[in-house]
Amino acid sequence: MYAAHIAVTLAAAVANLAAGVADLRRAGWIMENMSRYGVPPSWASPLGAAKVAGGAGLLVGLVVPAVGVAAAAGLVAYFVGAVVTVLRARWYSHLVFPAAFLLLAAAALGSRLAVP
Repeated sequence: MYAAHIAVTLAAAVANLAAGVADLRRAGWIMENMSRYGVPPSWASPLGAAKVAGGAGLLVGLVVPAVGVAAAAGLVAYFVGAVVTVLRARWYSHLVFPAAFLLLAAAALGSRLAVP
């Protein structure tokens, strides 16, 4: 079980760090999607910082479990909000993206809670 926890946590951390950096760099396709979702451009940096913090927290959580739980729980909440945002924009074909990140964060949280 511990190996699965490490694998899913690393996958979630890398995915969120990469997504956060893309947000912070204000990649064109991200800004276009945010606009279509109704998210103000000024939110790109704070949202990117939240993803980077969550990814870093997952990595720290491999050594300090409480930090990992907090980071994973924060990412779950973040991506529930992202799913709701995409649903409100009625852009159903894009649900797969925040849903995949949500599942990774939930798996990281569940596996962290399952590991003694």
